[in-house]
Amino acid sequence: MTACPLTLEGHVDLPENAGSGGFDHAAVHAATGHVYVAHTANDAVDVFDRARFLYSVPNLKAVAGALVSDEADLIFTSNRGENTVGIFAPGPNPEVAKVGVGLRPNGLAYDPTRKLLLAANVGDPAVARSYTLTMVDVRARAAVASIEVPGRTRWTVFDPDRDLFYVNILDPAVIVVVDARKPTEVAHMIAVPAAGPHGLDLDRDTGRLFCACDAGTLVTLDAASCKVLSERPLSGTPDVIFFNRQRRHLYVAVGDPGVIDVFDTRDMSSLGRIETERGAHTTALSAEGDRLYAFLPRSHRAAVFAT
Repeated sequence: MTACPLTLEGHVDLPENAGSGGFDHAAVHAATGHVYVAHTANDAVDVFDRARFLYSVPNLKAVAGALVSDEADLIFTSNRGENTVGIFAPGPNPEVAKVGVGLRPNGLAYDPTRKLLLAANVGDPAVARSYTLTMVDVRARAAVASIEVPGRTRWTVFDPDRDLFYVNILDPAVIVVVDARKPTEVAHMIAVPAAGPHGLDLDRDTGRLFCACDAGTLVTLDAASCKVLSERPLSGTPDVIFFNRQRRHLYVAVGDPGVIDVFDTRDMSSLGRIETERGAHTTALSAEGDRLYAFLPRSHRAAVFAT
């Protein structure tokens, strides 16, 4: 019998929604174990540990993305409602530096060597040439480049071994690649054989990209050759995915019906699905790979799973 890939340990109550939007992306600060989740409905980032809610960082309008750099000991946010990214240190009552970026920023990825933050801007179909990537010099707290891309952006990751940023594009179904050594242009694009690339993560050990697509398909690609290695069905339209390097598992959040699909990345076999809550489309993984957090918008909680 196969052991359950996730075990529910409990829940952490979070602030109730002040408006629409629920929760979005989240990340875990390794040194403290604190989880930073974009609470879009509250224009805030909520911070909690395994047991309790700690505090919120307010005044981040329509915050969509939250990213932690353990190397820089910084938190980054994409504030979609004000076209900025936020930069601040861990801890309560931080001083938040804001940098103007493109239209409706969402996905975030960071190169700690060059201190370069990529903000993937969702744009507006009514605004010409608004599908862009903004490169931010974190030391200078300034935008230094804007790169036009062929469609609406989704999530993004950085590969520190190859110095490359990867950015999912909704339509056309491609992954845009930007070389951090030349962060002013698209280096090349990788075709994805399923509609709507959304969630994205990287297995650095094998050089594979995991791309969860709106078509209900999980696509695995070789990042170097751009070859499609496998395609697997999902329980529905996915959003956030996380690769657990320690367990060699991949977690795919599916808001409808409200589950996490789990895969063994050694052979991309399904390990089953774990129920969360309808509308729960985002998760966060601890640095040690021992806890996965799922965000439940209807009950204003985070579910804590042991991996």
